[in-house]
Amino acid sequence: MFSNIGAGELIVVALIALLIFGPKKLPELFRGFGKSMREFQKAVRDVEEEIHNAGADDSKNEKKPKN
Repeated sequence: MFSNIGAGELIVVALIALLIFGPKKLPELFRGFGKSMREFQKAVRDVEEEIHNAGADDSKNEKKPKN
């Protein structure tokens, strides 16, 4: 996701965030961001699992040809 961002860019973004939000608000902001990312990743895993399970159910429900 962040493969094109180098260390220098990350430092600049962190300094700008520090100036905008201040040192007391910054940990709370990053904590909320981390929680949001975990919830998003869990939702993505759940959707992928549903798709996988639906595909497995479809293959079980297909009628086998009689010989």
